[in-house]
Amino acid sequence: MKNIICYFFSFLVEAMILWQYSSHLFSARRKPREKMLMLCGFYFILFGVSLFESVWFNTTLYFLLNFIFLIIQCCPNWYTAVFHASILTAVMTTSELIVYGITKRFAPHFLNNSRDFYHLLLFSVFSKLIFFAVTFILMHLMKKQKKNAEQYDRSVFLFVFIPVTSIFIMFTLISIGESVSLPQSLDWMVAMGAVFLLISNLLVFGIYQYNQTKNIEFTDMQLLLQKEANAAEYYGMLLSQSENQNILIHDIKKHLQSIDMLNDKKESDKISAYIKQLMLSSDLKETAHLCDNEMLSAILCRYKRQCDRQKISFHTDIRCGTVDFITDSDLTSLFCNLLDNALEAASGIPESFIEISTSQRAKTPFVVITIINSSRKNPFSDSSKMLSTNKADKRRHGFGLKSIRRTVRKYHGDIQMYYNDDTLTFHSIITLKQ
Repeated sequence: MKNIICYFFSFLVEAMILWQYSSHLFSARRKPREKMLMLCGFYFILFGVSLFESVWFNTTLYFLLNFIFLIIQCCPNWYTAVFHASILTAVMTTSELIVYGITKRFAPHFLNNSRDFYHLLLFSVFSKLIFFAVTFILMHLMKKQKKNAEQYDRSVFLFVFIPVTSIFIMFTLISIGESVSLPQSLDWMVAMGAVFLLISNLLVFGIYQYNQTKNIEFTDMQLLLQKEANAAEYYGMLLSQSENQNILIHDIKKHLQSIDMLNDKKESDKISAYIKQLMLSSDLKETAHLCDNEMLSAILCRYKRQCDRQKISFHTDIRCGTVDFITDSDLTSLFCNLLDNALEAASGIPESFIEISTSQRAKTPFVVITIINSSRKNPFSDSSKMLSTNKADKRRHGFGLKSIRRTVRKYHGDIQMYYNDDTLTFHSIITLKQ
Protein backbone atom coordinates (compact mmCIF):
# COMPACT_ATOMS: atom_id res chain seq x y z
CA MET A 1 0.00 0.00 0.00
CA LYS A 2 2.84 2.40 0.85
CA ASN A 3 4.51 1.71 -2.49
CA ILE A 4 1.24 2.50 -4.28
CA ILE A 5 1.18 5.86 -2.48
CA CYS A 6 4.75 6.48 -3.66
CA TYR A 7 3.82 5.68 -7.28
CA PHE A 8 0.80 7.96 -7.03
CA PHE A 9 3.00 10.79 -5.73
CA SER A 10 5.46 10.30 -8.62
CA PHE A 11 2.77 10.56 -11.27
CA LEU A 12 1.21 13.55 -9.52
CA VAL A 13 4.54 15.40 -9.72
CA GLU A 14 4.99 14.41 -13.38
CA ALA A 15 1.49 15.73 -14.15
CA MET A 16 2.34 19.06 -12.47
CA ILE A 17 5.56 19.32 -14.47
CA LEU A 18 3.68 18.63 -17.74
CA TRP A 19 1.11 21.29 -16.83
CA GLN A 20 3.82 23.89 -16.19
CA TYR A 21 5.75 22.85 -19.31
CA SER A 22 2.76 23.11 -21.64
CA SER A 23 1.45 26.34 -20.06
CA HIS A 24 4.85 28.01 -20.32
CA LEU A 25 5.48 27.17 -23.98
CA PHE A 26 2.02 27.17 -25.54
CA SER A 27 -1.26 29.02 -25.41
CA ALA A 28 -4.12 26.89 -24.13
CA ARG A 29 -6.64 25.84 -26.79
CA ARG A 30 -9.28 24.82 -24.27
CA LYS A 31 -10.56 25.94 -20.89
CA PRO A 32 -8.34 25.26 -17.84
CA ARG A 33 -10.98 22.99 -16.33
CA GLU A 34 -11.07 20.78 -19.43
CA LYS A 35 -7.29 20.73 -19.52
CA MET A 36 -7.10 19.72 -15.85
CA LEU A 37 -9.68 16.93 -16.25
CA MET A 38 -7.85 15.47 -19.25
CA LEU A 39 -4.49 15.65 -17.47
CA CYS A 40 -5.86 13.95 -14.35
CA GLY A 41 -7.55 11.24 -16.46
CA PHE A 42 -4.42 10.45 -18.46
CA TYR A 43 -2.14 10.26 -15.43
CA PHE A 44 -4.64 8.17 -13.50
CA ILE A 45 -4.40 5.68 -16.40
CA LEU A 46 -0.59 5.82 -16.20
CA PHE A 47 -0.77 5.24 -12.44
CA GLY A 48 -3.01 2.20 -12.88
CA VAL A 49 -0.84 0.68 -15.61
CA SER A 50 2.37 1.25 -13.57
CA LEU A 51 1.15 -1.22 -10.95
CA PHE A 52 1.84 -4.04 -13.45
CA GLU A 53 5.53 -2.94 -13.47
CA SER A 54 6.10 -3.29 -17.22
CA VAL A 55 8.82 -0.72 -17.93
CA TRP A 56 8.59 -0.66 -21.73
CA PHE A 57 4.82 -0.56 -21.78
CA ASN A 58 4.76 2.20 -19.13
CA THR A 59 7.26 4.29 -21.10
CA THR A 60 5.40 3.85 -24.41
CA LEU A 61 2.07 4.73 -22.80
CA TYR A 62 3.67 7.76 -21.11
CA PHE A 63 4.82 9.07 -24.50
CA LEU A 64 1.50 8.33 -26.19
CA LEU A 65 -0.69 10.02 -23.54
CA ASN A 66 1.59 13.06 -23.38
CA PHE A 67 1.39 13.33 -27.17
CA ILE A 68 -2.43 13.14 -27.12
CA PHE A 69 -2.60 15.72 -24.33
CA LEU A 70 -0.31 18.16 -26.15
CA ILE A 71 -1.99 17.81 -29.56
CA ILE A 72 -5.46 18.33 -28.09
CA GLN A 73 -4.69 21.03 -25.54
CA CYS A 74 -1.65 22.99 -26.70
CA CYS A 75 0.41 22.16 -29.79
CA PRO A 76 -0.62 23.62 -33.17
CA ASN A 77 0.39 20.49 -35.15
CA TRP A 78 1.15 16.80 -34.63
CA TYR A 79 4.90 16.93 -35.26
CA THR A 80 5.35 19.63 -32.60
CA ALA A 81 3.44 17.43 -30.16
CA VAL A 82 5.64 14.45 -31.07
CA PHE A 83 8.76 16.53 -30.51
CA HIS A 84 7.78 17.76 -27.05
CA ALA A 85 6.31 14.41 -25.95
CA SER A 86 9.61 12.78 -26.97
CA ILE A 87 11.59 15.34 -24.97
CA LEU A 88 9.49 14.82 -21.84
CA THR A 89 9.71 11.02 -22.15
CA ALA A 90 13.48 11.12 -22.70
CA VAL A 91 14.10 13.50 -19.80
CA MET A 92 11.85 11.52 -17.45
CA THR A 93 13.49 8.15 -18.18
CA THR A 94 16.98 9.66 -18.19
CA SER A 95 16.44 11.29 -14.79
CA GLU A 96 15.51 7.93 -13.29
CA LEU A 97 18.52 6.28 -14.91
CA ILE A 98 20.78 9.03 -13.58
CA VAL A 99 19.53 8.50 -10.04
CA TYR A 100 19.88 4.75 -10.47
CA GLY A 101 23.48 5.17 -11.66
CA ILE A 102 24.39 7.59 -8.86
CA THR A 103 22.96 5.36 -6.14
CA LYS A 104 24.55 2.27 -7.72
CA ARG A 105 27.94 3.99 -7.65
CA PHE A 106 27.87 5.79 -4.32
CA ALA A 107 25.22 3.94 -2.28
CA PRO A 108 24.93 0.33 -3.55
CA HIS A 109 23.16 -0.93 -0.41
CA PHE A 110 20.47 1.70 -0.90
CA LEU A 111 19.18 -0.16 -3.98
CA ASN A 112 19.03 -3.45 -2.07
CA ASN A 113 16.24 -1.90 0.00
CA SER A 114 14.47 -0.30 -2.94
CA ARG A 115 11.22 -2.00 -2.03
CA ASP A 116 11.22 -0.18 1.29
CA PHE A 117 8.78 2.74 1.26
CA TYR A 118 11.24 5.38 2.50
CA HIS A 119 13.97 4.33 0.06
CA LEU A 120 11.50 4.23 -2.82
CA LEU A 121 10.19 7.67 -1.89
CA LEU A 122 13.70 9.14 -1.74
CA PHE A 123 14.48 7.56 -5.11
CA SER A 124 11.31 9.05 -6.63
CA VAL A 125 11.88 12.53 -5.19
CA PHE A 126 15.52 12.52 -6.33
CA SER A 127 14.59 11.54 -9.91
CA LYS A 128 11.70 14.04 -10.08
CA LEU A 129 13.97 16.84 -8.90
CA ILE A 130 16.32 16.12 -11.79
CA PHE A 131 13.33 15.85 -14.14
CA PHE A 132 12.07 19.22 -12.92
CA ALA A 133 15.49 20.91 -13.18
CA VAL A 134 16.09 19.75 -16.75
CA THR A 135 12.58 20.63 -17.97
CA PHE A 136 12.89 24.04 -16.29
CA ILE A 137 16.04 24.77 -18.29
CA LEU A 138 14.50 23.43 -21.51
CA MET A 139 11.35 25.49 -21.04
CA HIS A 140 13.25 28.75 -20.86
CA LEU A 141 15.68 27.86 -23.65
CA MET A 142 12.74 27.07 -25.94
CA LYS A 143 10.89 30.15 -24.78
CA LYS A 144 13.91 32.25 -25.66
CA GLN A 145 14.15 30.76 -29.15
CA LYS A 146 10.41 31.09 -29.67
CA LYS A 147 10.45 34.78 -28.81
CA ASN A 148 13.91 35.73 -30.00
CA ALA A 149 12.55 39.08 -31.24
CA GLU A 150 11.67 40.11 -27.71
CA GLN A 151 13.86 41.18 -24.87
CA TYR A 152 14.57 38.16 -22.71
CA ASP A 153 15.31 38.23 -19.01
CA ARG A 154 18.38 36.01 -18.44
CA SER A 155 17.99 36.28 -14.68
CA VAL A 156 15.43 33.48 -14.87
CA PHE A 157 18.31 31.00 -15.06
CA LEU A 158 19.22 31.91 -11.49
CA PHE A 159 16.19 29.84 -10.50
CA VAL A 160 18.11 26.76 -11.70
CA PHE A 161 20.19 27.11 -8.54
CA ILE A 162 17.17 25.98 -6.49
CA PRO A 163 16.62 22.53 -8.07
CA VAL A 164 20.38 21.98 -8.40
CA THR A 165 20.81 22.68 -4.67
CA SER A 166 17.88 20.39 -3.92
CA ILE A 167 19.51 17.60 -5.94
CA PHE A 168 22.69 18.01 -3.89
CA ILE A 169 20.67 17.84 -0.67
CA MET A 170 18.95 14.66 -1.90
CA PHE A 171 22.31 13.09 -2.67
CA THR A 172 23.49 14.04 0.81
CA LEU A 173 20.42 12.42 2.40
CA ILE A 174 20.97 9.21 0.44
CA SER A 175 24.64 9.15 1.46
CA ILE A 176 23.66 9.58 5.11
CA GLY A 177 21.15 6.74 4.82
CA GLU A 178 23.83 4.56 3.25
CA SER A 179 26.44 5.30 5.92
CA VAL A 180 24.32 5.38 9.08
CA SER A 181 21.47 3.12 10.14
CA LEU A 182 18.69 5.53 11.07
CA PRO A 183 15.72 4.69 13.30
CA GLN A 184 12.34 4.40 11.60
CA SER A 185 11.17 7.77 12.91
CA LEU A 186 14.14 9.55 11.34
CA ASP A 187 13.62 7.60 8.08
CA TRP A 188 10.09 8.98 8.00
CA MET A 189 11.28 12.55 8.67
CA VAL A 190 13.96 12.33 5.95
CA ALA A 191 11.41 11.01 3.44
CA MET A 192 8.90 13.74 4.25
CA GLY A 193 11.66 16.36 4.14
CA ALA A 194 12.50 15.18 0.61
CA VAL A 195 8.85 15.45 -0.39
CA PHE A 196 8.58 18.98 0.99
CA LEU A 197 11.79 19.89 -0.82
CA LEU A 198 10.30 18.82 -4.14
CA ILE A 199 7.02 20.61 -3.42
CA SER A 200 8.99 23.79 -2.60
CA ASN A 201 10.71 23.62 -5.99
CA LEU A 202 7.38 23.29 -7.79
CA LEU A 203 5.85 26.11 -5.75
CA VAL A 204 8.75 28.48 -6.46
CA PHE A 205 8.39 27.93 -10.19
CA GLY A 206 4.59 28.19 -9.98
CA ILE A 207 4.79 31.48 -8.11
CA TYR A 208 7.36 32.78 -10.60
CA GLN A 209 5.12 31.90 -13.54
CA TYR A 210 2.13 33.49 -11.80
CA ASN A 211 4.08 36.72 -11.24
CA GLN A 212 5.22 36.70 -14.88
CA THR A 213 1.60 36.40 -16.01
CA LYS A 214 0.54 39.26 -13.75
CA ASN A 215 3.42 41.43 -14.99
CA ILE A 216 2.36 40.82 -18.59
CA GLU A 217 -1.23 41.70 -17.72
CA PHE A 218 -0.05 44.88 -15.97
CA THR A 219 2.08 45.86 -18.98
CA ASP A 220 -0.85 45.25 -21.32
CA MET A 221 -3.05 47.39 -19.09
CA GLN A 222 -0.49 50.21 -19.10
CA LEU A 223 -0.28 50.00 -22.89
CA LEU A 224 -4.07 50.11 -23.13
CA LEU A 225 -4.18 53.21 -20.92
CA GLN A 226 -1.46 54.82 -23.04
CA LYS A 227 -3.44 54.05 -26.20
CA GLU A 228 -6.58 55.54 -24.67
CA ALA A 229 -4.69 58.68 -23.65
CA ASN A 230 -3.24 59.06 -27.14
CA ALA A 231 -6.66 58.44 -28.71
CA ALA A 232 -8.24 61.06 -26.42
CA GLU A 233 -5.61 63.61 -27.45
CA TYR A 234 -6.04 62.65 -31.08
CA TYR A 235 -9.80 63.08 -31.11
CA GLY A 236 -9.47 66.22 -29.02
CA MET A 237 -7.28 67.68 -31.74
CA LEU A 238 -9.80 66.61 -34.37
CA LEU A 239 -12.56 68.43 -32.49
CA SER A 240 -10.37 71.50 -31.99
CA GLN A 241 -9.43 71.56 -35.65
CA SER A 242 -13.06 71.16 -36.75
CA GLU A 243 -14.24 73.89 -34.39
CA ASN A 244 -11.55 76.36 -35.47
CA GLN A 245 -12.26 75.71 -39.14
CA ASN A 246 -15.99 76.17 -38.57
CA ILE A 247 -15.28 79.52 -36.94
CA LEU A 248 -13.08 80.51 -39.88
CA ILE A 249 -15.80 79.49 -42.36
CA HIS A 250 -18.33 81.46 -40.33
CA ASP A 251 -16.12 84.55 -40.47
CA ILE A 252 -15.04 84.19 -44.10
CA LYS A 253 -17.85 86.45 -45.27
CA LYS A 254 -16.57 89.24 -43.05
CA HIS A 255 -13.03 88.67 -44.32
CA LEU A 256 -14.22 88.89 -47.93
CA GLN A 257 -16.09 92.10 -47.14
CA SER A 258 -12.91 93.59 -45.66
CA ILE A 259 -10.91 92.55 -48.72
CA ASP A 260 -13.59 94.04 -50.98
CA MET A 261 -13.37 97.37 -49.11
CA LEU A 262 -9.59 97.40 -49.53
CA ASN A 263 -10.00 96.55 -53.20
CA ASP A 264 -12.35 99.51 -53.69
CA LYS A 265 -9.66 101.73 -52.24
CA LYS A 266 -7.04 100.16 -54.56
CA GLU A 267 -4.84 99.22 -51.59
CA SER A 268 -3.20 96.17 -53.10
CA ASP A 269 -0.42 95.98 -50.50
CA LYS A 270 -2.90 95.76 -47.66
CA ILE A 271 -4.91 93.15 -49.56
CA SER A 272 -1.78 91.06 -50.03
CA ALA A 273 -0.84 91.35 -46.34
CA TYR A 274 -4.40 90.47 -45.30
CA ILE A 275 -4.46 87.35 -47.47
CA LYS A 276 -1.05 86.23 -46.19
CA GLN A 277 -2.27 86.67 -42.63
CA LEU A 278 -5.23 84.41 -43.35
CA MET A 279 -3.05 81.82 -45.09
CA LEU A 280 -0.66 81.69 -42.11
CA SER A 281 -3.53 81.16 -39.69
CA SER A 282 -3.04 78.10 -37.49
CA ASP A 283 -6.66 77.18 -38.19
CA LEU A 284 -5.70 76.40 -41.77
CA LYS A 285 -2.35 74.79 -40.99
CA GLU A 286 -3.36 72.56 -38.09
CA THR A 287 -3.75 68.89 -38.89
CA ALA A 288 -4.67 65.91 -36.74
CA HIS A 289 -3.02 63.34 -39.02
CA LEU A 290 0.77 63.57 -38.91
CA CYS A 291 1.71 60.22 -40.46
CA ASP A 292 0.21 57.07 -41.98
CA ASN A 293 0.72 54.97 -38.82
CA GLU A 294 -2.35 55.46 -36.63
CA MET A 295 -0.61 54.79 -33.31
CA LEU A 296 2.38 57.03 -34.03
CA SER A 297 0.09 59.74 -35.41
CA ALA A 298 -1.84 59.77 -32.11
CA ILE A 299 1.41 60.01 -30.15
CA LEU A 300 2.76 62.86 -32.29
CA CYS A 301 -0.54 64.75 -32.08
CA ARG A 302 -0.41 64.59 -28.30
CA TYR A 303 3.09 66.05 -28.18
CA LYS A 304 2.24 68.62 -30.83
CA ARG A 305 -0.49 70.01 -28.60
CA GLN A 306 1.92 70.16 -25.67
CA CYS A 307 4.45 72.00 -27.85
CA ASP A 308 1.78 74.44 -29.06
CA ARG A 309 0.90 75.28 -25.46
CA GLN A 310 4.57 76.00 -24.67
CA LYS A 311 5.25 77.91 -27.94
CA ILE A 312 7.64 75.22 -29.21
CA SER A 313 7.77 74.62 -32.97
CA PHE A 314 7.04 70.99 -33.75
CA HIS A 315 8.02 69.60 -37.16
CA THR A 316 7.54 66.02 -38.36
CA ASP A 317 8.62 64.13 -41.46
CA ILE A 318 7.50 60.51 -41.09
CA ARG A 319 7.97 58.67 -44.36
CA CYS A 320 5.24 56.23 -45.39
CA GLY A 321 5.64 52.67 -44.05
CA THR A 322 8.88 53.28 -42.18
CA VAL A 323 7.59 52.33 -38.72
CA ASP A 324 5.00 49.69 -39.58
CA PHE A 325 7.29 46.86 -38.40
CA ILE A 326 7.45 48.29 -34.86
CA THR A 327 4.78 47.05 -32.44
CA ASP A 328 2.42 49.52 -30.75
CA SER A 329 4.00 48.94 -27.34
CA ASP A 330 7.49 49.60 -28.71
CA LEU A 331 6.31 52.68 -30.62
CA THR A 332 4.92 54.03 -27.36
CA SER A 333 8.06 53.26 -25.34
CA LEU A 334 10.46 54.60 -27.96
CA PHE A 335 8.79 57.80 -29.21
CA CYS A 336 7.17 58.84 -25.92
CA ASN A 337 10.48 58.64 -24.04
CA LEU A 338 12.36 60.42 -26.85
CA LEU A 339 9.77 63.20 -27.05
CA ASP A 340 9.52 63.51 -23.26
CA ASN A 341 13.26 64.20 -23.12
CA ALA A 342 13.11 66.58 -26.11
CA LEU A 343 10.15 68.48 -24.63
CA GLU A 344 11.88 68.81 -21.26
CA ALA A 345 15.05 70.17 -22.90
CA ALA A 346 13.23 72.63 -25.21
CA SER A 347 10.86 74.04 -22.59
CA GLY A 348 11.35 77.68 -21.61
CA ILE A 349 13.68 78.51 -24.52
CA PRO A 350 12.66 81.34 -26.92
CA GLU A 351 12.05 80.15 -30.48
CA SER A 352 12.76 76.55 -29.50
CA PHE A 353 11.85 73.65 -31.77
CA ILE A 354 11.61 69.88 -32.01
CA GLU A 355 12.16 68.10 -35.32
CA ILE A 356 11.47 64.40 -35.79
CA SER A 357 11.91 62.40 -38.98
CA THR A 358 12.02 58.79 -40.11
CA SER A 359 13.42 57.44 -43.36
CA GLN A 360 14.65 54.18 -44.82
CA ARG A 361 18.15 53.77 -46.16
CA ALA A 362 18.05 52.87 -49.82
CA LYS A 363 18.39 49.14 -50.61
CA THR A 364 18.82 48.21 -46.93
CA PRO A 365 16.47 46.94 -44.19
CA PHE A 366 17.49 49.83 -41.90
CA VAL A 367 15.23 52.67 -40.78
CA VAL A 368 16.73 55.87 -39.38
CA ILE A 369 14.88 57.89 -36.75
CA THR A 370 16.24 61.38 -36.08
CA ILE A 371 15.16 63.80 -33.37
CA ILE A 372 16.68 67.29 -33.08
CA ASN A 373 15.59 69.61 -30.31
CA SER A 374 16.66 72.91 -28.81
CA SER A 375 18.67 72.64 -25.61
CA ARG A 376 20.08 75.54 -23.63
CA LYS A 377 22.93 73.53 -22.15
CA ASN A 378 24.91 70.40 -22.91
CA PRO A 379 23.16 67.51 -21.11
CA PHE A 380 26.33 65.42 -21.01
CA SER A 381 28.31 65.77 -17.81
CA ASP A 382 31.96 66.61 -18.42
CA SER A 383 33.35 63.94 -16.13
CA SER A 384 31.39 60.77 -16.98
CA LYS A 385 29.90 61.75 -20.36
CA MET A 386 26.54 60.58 -18.99
CA LEU A 387 23.26 62.37 -19.59
CA SER A 388 22.21 64.57 -16.68
CA THR A 389 18.68 65.53 -15.66
CA ASN A 390 16.77 68.52 -14.35
CA LYS A 391 14.27 66.38 -12.48
CA ALA A 392 13.87 66.92 -8.75
CA ASP A 393 13.94 63.19 -7.98
CA LYS A 394 17.34 62.06 -9.25
CA ARG A 395 16.61 58.43 -8.36
CA ARG A 396 13.99 58.23 -11.13
CA HIS A 397 16.44 59.52 -13.72
CA GLY A 398 17.59 57.22 -16.51
CA PHE A 399 14.64 54.86 -16.81
CA GLY A 400 13.41 56.50 -20.03
CA LEU A 401 16.82 56.16 -21.66
CA LYS A 402 17.06 52.53 -20.52
CA SER A 403 13.68 51.87 -22.11
CA ILE A 404 14.86 53.50 -25.36
CA ARG A 405 18.05 51.41 -25.43
CA ARG A 406 16.11 48.22 -24.68
CA THR A 407 13.76 48.86 -27.61
CA VAL A 408 16.70 49.65 -29.91
CA ARG A 409 18.44 46.39 -28.92
CA LYS A 410 15.23 44.46 -29.56
CA TYR A 411 15.28 45.60 -33.20
CA HIS A 412 19.02 44.98 -33.56
CA GLY A 413 19.65 48.71 -33.89
CA ASP A 414 22.01 51.40 -32.71
CA ILE A 415 21.60 54.79 -31.05
CA GLN A 416 23.87 57.84 -31.15
CA MET A 417 23.38 61.04 -29.17
CA TYR A 418 25.42 64.22 -29.29
CA TYR A 419 25.15 67.93 -28.49
CA ASN A 420 25.98 70.70 -30.99
CA ASP A 421 27.43 73.69 -29.13
CA ASP A 422 27.22 75.96 -32.17
CA THR A 423 23.48 75.54 -32.77
CA LEU A 424 22.55 74.68 -29.15
CA THR A 425 20.74 71.57 -30.28
CA PHE A 426 20.65 67.98 -29.06
CA HIS A 427 20.63 65.21 -31.67
CA SER A 428 19.38 61.61 -31.30
CA ILE A 429 19.96 59.29 -34.25
CA ILE A 430 18.49 55.79 -34.02
CA THR A 431 18.94 53.01 -36.55
CA LEU A 432 16.55 50.03 -36.45
CA LYS A 433 16.58 46.87 -38.54
CA GLN A 434 13.30 45.68 -40.02
